[in-house]
Amino acid sequence: MIVEQIWTANAYRNFNYLIGCPQTGDALAIDPLDYNKCLAVAKKRGWTITQILNTHEHADHIGGNKGMVKATGAKVIAHHNAANRIPNMDRGVAAGDVITVGKTVDLECLDTPGHTMSHICLLSKTDQPGLFSGDTMFNAGAGNCHNGGHPDELFATFEQQLEKLDDNTLVYPGHDYLLNNLAFTLDREPDNAAAAALLQRCENQDPSDALVTTLRQEREINTFFRLQSPSLLAKLAQEFPDIGNDPDPRCVFLKLRELRNSW
Repeated sequence: MIVEQIWTANAYRNFNYLIGCPQTGDALAIDPLDYNKCLAVAKKRGWTITQILNTHEHADHIGGNKGMVKATGAKVIAHHNAANRIPNMDRGVAAGDVITVGKTVDLECLDTPGHTMSHICLLSKTDQPGLFSGDTMFNAGAGNCHNGGHPDELFATFEQQLEKLDDNTLVYPGHDYLLNNLAFTLDREPDNAAAAALLQRCENQDPSDALVTTLRQEREINTFFRLQSPSLLAKLAQEFPDIGNDPDPRCVFLKLRELRNSW
C-alpha cells in the first residue's frame, strides 16, 4: 500500500488521500475535494483512480466527487445510510465491509458515528496499519458534532473502537488542526510534556509535508484519549464541580468536547 497525503491549502485545511496498489496502479481517492490536485498526483505516480471513498457527507468531503467521476469514471463509496445525502453513490458500506484496491490493498470499513451519524473510517489490513479517520479523529483531537452528529456517539466510537486499535497504527485525518489541538491539550493538561515537545517541534510545520502520528503518540498527546489524567481531572473539577471526585470517562469526554467547541 502506498499512501499520498494531499494538502489542499484551503480555508478548511483539508487533507485528501490517494491509496495506491503498487502491483496494478489502481488507486482509491479519499474525500478528494481538490480533485485536480489528486488527479495530478495520480498522473505523476502513474495511477488510475478507480474508486472514491467519502468518509461522510459534508460538502468539504464530497465536493470533488463530480469532477473526479467525470475525469476518471471512479465509483463512489460511502456509508450505506448516506445515500440520500451523497449524490450518485455506487456502493454503500457498513462495519466490516472491505474495500479492495488493485490486488494488494484491503481496507476495512469501520462504522464510526459521532461527527455525523453516517461516518466511515478505513483501517488498512497491512503490516503497518493505517487509519483514515476523516473527521472522527484528528491529530491530537476529535471531531465536533455540530452538523448531524452527537457527542455521546463520538465517545462510544473512541471508547469501543479507536481505543482498541494497535499502538503502531498510523493516523491520517481529514484536516490539519494539529497545532490548535496540541494547544488545547496543554490548556487542559499543562504538564503534558509530550504535547509540549511536539508543539515546539511542529510549530513551523509545512502541512504539505505533515507529521503522521501513531496511535501510541495520540494516547500521549490527544486529550480525548487522556480521560484519566490526574492534572486534567483536577482542572476539570475546578470548572465543573458537579462532576465530583471520580467522574466516569464518558462525563470527562463530553465536558472536554463541550470546552473544545468554544475554545
